[in-house]
Amino acid sequence: MVSCALLWSLLVISLSGTLAQNAGQLSFDLEVRDNQPNSNLKMYHAHAAFRGVLFGALTRLANSNPDFNFTSSEHIDYGAYLESVNGLFGSFQDHTYWELLVQTANGIIRSSVGISCYIPQANEVVILNFTTW
Repeated sequence: MVSCALLWSLLVISLSGTLAQNAGQLSFDLEVRDNQPNSNLKMYHAHAAFRGVLFGALTRLANSNPDFNFTSSEHIDYGAYLESVNGLFGSFQDHTYWELLVQTANGIIRSSVGISCYIPQANEVVILNFTTW
């Protein structure tokens, strides 16, 4: 009887840790458009913490998927600046950068904030678009 109770307690403890780890996470799709010749559109399924910012979700995705990576730099006033995605860097000289777009029910919109402030919503499509200025 004691061993049965002990096993039940261990099961409850292990399940509660697993459930707490996944609780509050939401799923969204990430689309990478690099607009380069001979390049395919890349789609990823990502997860963010409840009210978590995109930077955390991108970091989580990069840590779990070897086909996705990104680099960023930190600006003291404006937060994280997305420098590269999958090895393709924006360039001041070439006037290129990574634009943050979001596909909503009403169409595609340009985010007014960057990756360190944008909070993904469940089931939306976040688009990282390599473009010019």
